[in-house]
Amino acid sequence: MTEFLPLARAARVAAHTLATAPRTAKDAALVAMADALLDAQDAILAANRQDIERGGLNGLTDALIDRLALNEVRLAGMADGLRDLVGLTDPVGEVTRGWTLGNGVQVRQVRVPLGVIGIIYEARPNVTADAAGICLKAGNAVLLRGSSSAVESNRAIVTALRAGLQAAGLPEDAVQLVEGGREVTDELMKARGLVDVLIPRGGASLIEAVVTGSQVPVIETGTGNCHLFVDDSADLDQAIGIILNAKVQRPSVCNALETLLVHAALAASFVPRAVDALADAGVTVHGDAAACALDPRIVPAAENGWDAEFLSLDLRLAVVKDLDAAIAFIRRHTSGHSETILTSELAHARRFTAEVDAACVLVNASSRFVDGGQFGFGAEIGISTQKLHARGPMALPEMTTTKYVLVGEGQVRE
Repeated sequence: MTEFLPLARAARVAAHTLATAPRTAKDAALVAMADALLDAQDAILAANRQDIERGGLNGLTDALIDRLALNEVRLAGMADGLRDLVGLTDPVGEVTRGWTLGNGVQVRQVRVPLGVIGIIYEARPNVTADAAGICLKAGNAVLLRGSSSAVESNRAIVTALRAGLQAAGLPEDAVQLVEGGREVTDELMKARGLVDVLIPRGGASLIEAVVTGSQVPVIETGTGNCHLFVDDSADLDQAIGIILNAKVQRPSVCNALETLLVHAALAASFVPRAVDALADAGVTVHGDAAACALDPRIVPAAENGWDAEFLSLDLRLAVVKDLDAAIAFIRRHTSGHSETILTSELAHARRFTAEVDAACVLVNASSRFVDGGQFGFGAEIGISTQKLHARGPMALPEMTTTKYVLVGEGQVRE
């Protein structure tokens, strides 16, 4: 028997306290947690160096090492993220709708915390603080299941966060690190009744394992096989800028562009121009047969390789007959994250936004805007690609559910 069940039960007790904690108490705890992170800076950075050294010995790539690495600036950013949550509206207690029945009974739908949230994520120690803060602000306890590659960092961060909670007078068991082997992850996924929802954050294989193996309800943060269609009416100068931003600004994130679709009517002139700009930015373009015929710098795309993320300076390019073909292509290959059309035809924009099924659909704008901070939410736990409860950037309101409160004066049903 592992130590998971005691952790989950303790989180359940903490969640009960947090559910009725006033905003002032939660905000004070967020400030105390931020201060505790900075007070523990030396211990956290020393722990992080252990993870990095072990990661190097275990053959982690430079990109993964960079995601794992902490320094004073990144740690200060984690603390600032907790403080930023203080300024955000507390969703708990918000009345989402209300009305009075004909018999005088008042009905209100009110936001309440989800309860205990389990988050399973890969080697990004900053997620430990971000997720703890967001869950706390929305009145939830959180069980953090980080990857083994960041275990020392996560231990030190969670120790600091729990010290902050204790200093602020809230239960430290509201934030707990779940450690152990694969059997512990299995227990977490089977803890229906103790854990209210699981949120996986990471690559496709992690998300698939949690979605298919969990008995606890899952909010799926999906991968981002994001498409951009250049319509024959698009402003081509504008198109180059948007494509570069969507692909190059930060290629390793889920809202980065992975597949470019070009209308056949402008492909002969636009594809070489796009490849020029992409090549200058260090991007390798992988194309279908029609695209390869237009520019020798385009390498043939893998025959069955149109569904996965690159998360690198690589981009797929396909030539499509028209808007109908573009929509059909996206339907076959989308991961449901973010899909874009560049067009000056209002009718085409309306068709695209109506017919493309994704969490976010963009017109004449970069998919890099699909982010909780960019939306003005201030913080997010991830981008949900599912259709139940939450879809798109998951901010504080998405970390709550609702209940109905009925108030009467002695009415009985006839």
